[in-house]
Amino acid sequence: MNAAISVVGIGADGWDGLPEASRRVLRAAEVLIGGPRQLGLLPAADCPGERVPWPSPLRPAVPGLLAAHEGRAVAVLASGDPSFHGIARTLAETAGPDRLRVLPHPSSVSYACARLGWPLEAVETVSLVARPPAALTAALHHGRRILVLSEGAATPEHVAALLRERGYGPSRLRVLEQLGSDRERLLDGTADTWAHAPGDPLNVIAVDCVRAPGALRLGATPGLPDDAYEHDGQLTKRYVRAATLAALAPAPGELLWDIGGGSGSIGIEWMRTHRSCRAVAVEKSPERAGRITRNADRLGVPGLTVVTGPAPAALAGLPVPDAVFIGGGLTAPGLIDACWDALPAGGRLVANTVTLESEALLAARHRRHGGELIRLSVSAAVPVGGFTGWRPAMPVTQWSVTKGSEEG
Repeated sequence: MNAAISVVGIGADGWDGLPEASRRVLRAAEVLIGGPRQLGLLPAADCPGERVPWPSPLRPAVPGLLAAHEGRAVAVLASGDPSFHGIARTLAETAGPDRLRVLPHPSSVSYACARLGWPLEAVETVSLVARPPAALTAALHHGRRILVLSEGAATPEHVAALLRERGYGPSRLRVLEQLGSDRERLLDGTADTWAHAPGDPLNVIAVDCVRAPGALRLGATPGLPDDAYEHDGQLTKRYVRAATLAALAPAPGELLWDIGGGSGSIGIEWMRTHRSCRAVAVEKSPERAGRITRNADRLGVPGLTVVTGPAPAALAGLPVPDAVFIGGGLTAPGLIDACWDALPAGGRLVANTVTLESEALLAARHRRHGGELIRLSVSAAVPVGGFTGWRPAMPVTQWSVTKGSEEG
């Protein structure tokens, strides 16, 4: 039977802050694995085990490192709670959760809420460790409180700059350094006036979100304003977009193929519904593909994957989707079949069109596979001389269907 792997959380207060159960594990460990900072917190006299710093990149090295020390008493060190944005997840996926014995320490988020008087359950947490600052954007809403897990000393300035760019310059920032140690320090200010020099790399950033007057308001539900997007006219308009996302019905952890991405709005708003949602936008135009990337970055989902190339050829090798949206290229030979075949049982397909030719294809598919075929019409009030009248947009035909278990 494989030996258990102990995963010990440690705070900035080091050895002095560890409970006796954690100390016993570290004293008995034959191998101590961790980052140089965590390993440096252990007194050599108390912890004589072989010290092995994590290599970089870390994740690909984990299986080999565990195999190299198989049969020995291994203790892995982690900052704070190893199961909260920590190494415990990677170890569970690699070695299996049954092999882990996790001894958590209070996380930096728990410490920060204790210092600020914030209720932990009401705070949004965003990690910028190995992630671009743009990942914070989707969490920005007026009046919300956010705790940002920092990558290093430069992160507070990056966060302040992003808040200014996104219209949240008046937001209050507090940087809490070395939480739990006797070197704790708090820096205070606003994003607009942030002038503190980079401090300790071990920090958490508290953001009280305040939207500047006149800044574009982005809601939490699909149907963002069209002005939120950079586009050349190839954009699923706001109200049709909201109806399309409702038909796609994203759920946490699911993957969408957004085919004929245009400006990327469907994939972007799919990912904004939950931080674990993923999307691949397929766009044959390199210019539009670049625009999708910029829109995803600006709207807080920099993890959106963009594949440049024509569908269906560009679909080869993509991970299995939970849902597919076809917003362009419906008449391309084999496209609908390729999407249908890629979907597992229970997967959803939604296709929109404004042309009669593509509408005929959707009607035929509706007869074959069922689902729902609808027409969406939107009219906007516009001036007509001294009066007001309705100007209709082009109607959109939409087919939405869920693949049954008996269908191939």
